Amino acid sequence: MSSVKQIQITFDCADPERVARFWCEVLGYVAPPPPEGFATWDDYHLSLRPEERGAWFACADPTGAGPRLYFQRVPEGKVAKNRVHVDVRAGAGLVGAERLATLEAERDRLVALGAVCERVMLADEENESCIVMRDIEGNEFCLD
Repeated sequence: MSSVKQIQITFDCADPERVARFWCEVLGYVAPPPPEGFATWDDYHLSLRPEERGAWFACADPTGAGPRLYFQRVPEGKVAKNRVHVDVRAGAGLVGAERLATLEAERDRLVALGAVCERVMLADEENESCIVMRDIEGNEFCLD
C-alpha cells in the first residue's frame, strides 16, 4: 500500500491570484515563477483565451514542508460555513499571556492584509485560545 507524502489544499474563489497572494503573505509562501516561455504571469495570462485568464493560481511553502495551495475560480460565491478550514499555528508552543499576545499581534497583521476577525475564543480546560478569522473572500480560518 502506498503512503501519501504530500497534499494540496484547494480553495474555490472569485479571484484566484488575489486570494493566493493574500495567503502568501499570511504563511510566508511564494508564488511559482511564470510558466516556461513567459517573463511574467501577466504575459502568460494574455496568451490565454479571455475566459481562461485568471482561472487559477497556486503558491507553495518555499521550504517544501507545507502543502501547496491551489486557488480556482468558481462562478458561485461562498454561501455557507467551510467544511474544512486552515489553522494558522502562530502561537504553537506558547502558553498563557505570551500565547494570547502573539495571537493578537498576528491577528492585527492579518487584518491589515484584509482579513476579518470574527471572534476570540479564550482557553478553557479542553481548548487552547484561538481567533476565528475570515480571509479576503470570507473563508474561515483559525489562528491558534
